[in-house]
Amino acid sequence: MTAVAAVRVAEPGLLTRARWSLSDTLAITRRNMLVWMRVPAYIVFTVVQPVMFVLMFRYVFGGAIPVNVPGGYVSFLMPGIIGQTAAFASFGTAIALAMELQKGVIDRLRSMPMARSAVLAGRLVADTARMTLTILILVGIGYAVGFRFRGGVLPAIWMVLLAIVVGLAFCCVAAFTGLAIGDEESVQAFGMIWLFPLTFVSSAFVPIPTMPGWLQAFANNQPVTFAVNTMRALALGGPVEANLLKTLAWLAGIFIVFAPLAVRAYKRAS
Repeated sequence: MTAVAAVRVAEPGLLTRARWSLSDTLAITRRNMLVWMRVPAYIVFTVVQPVMFVLMFRYVFGGAIPVNVPGGYVSFLMPGIIGQTAAFASFGTAIALAMELQKGVIDRLRSMPMARSAVLAGRLVADTARMTLTILILVGIGYAVGFRFRGGVLPAIWMVLLAIVVGLAFCCVAAFTGLAIGDEESVQAFGMIWLFPLTFVSSAFVPIPTMPGWLQAFANNQPVTFAVNTMRALALGGPVEANLLKTLAWLAGIFIVFAPLAVRAYKRAS
């Protein structure tokens, strides 16, 4: 009689699972970026809109908006445009996830032997890369129309990094809405409802004291204003700490609330 010994397969360790998750995330990131490389018009249109905002506000509205900052209105404008562009990058996240949900792509990805976190993480990493490229192009356009960093190289780098983190936080919100709503047109309409008031009713384009008193209360106490004020101080030189602490508090709150909600919506999506 032959005795058959049961072989117990050991569970992979934490480090091994983390390495697998990273590998799967990079694979999904590469997949998302390959889509853009095969449809370069998508990247072009992503960049064209913020560039149009820069040129329009710089040369059409800039002469009618008085500001008291070194370098004039273009110096006031560029941190606001960069903050708005970072926030608007979340449109792509929401729409892409809604499209993949409608087409059944997410269901197919969830059926594969891969880390469950890779789909969301890969989307966020790819969108962050796209957003970073757009922001760097905007900085170059800003220099072409007269903008200059006046606080030095290191604060300029910190300003760009802060804009990227702001955009990533908004992408978490967009990931939740895209998966929860699940319809491309509805997601796009909903994005306009919450993004446009946050970006335009802020210090991004005009000084807040020029707004009606009832609107100033909202504009002075919302995350885009704190983020733009921080980026403007980093770009032009000035006190950073108060606005930076408020920005970080808002960002932490957004990540704490919406990252788990996005994961939950992904698990429930079908």
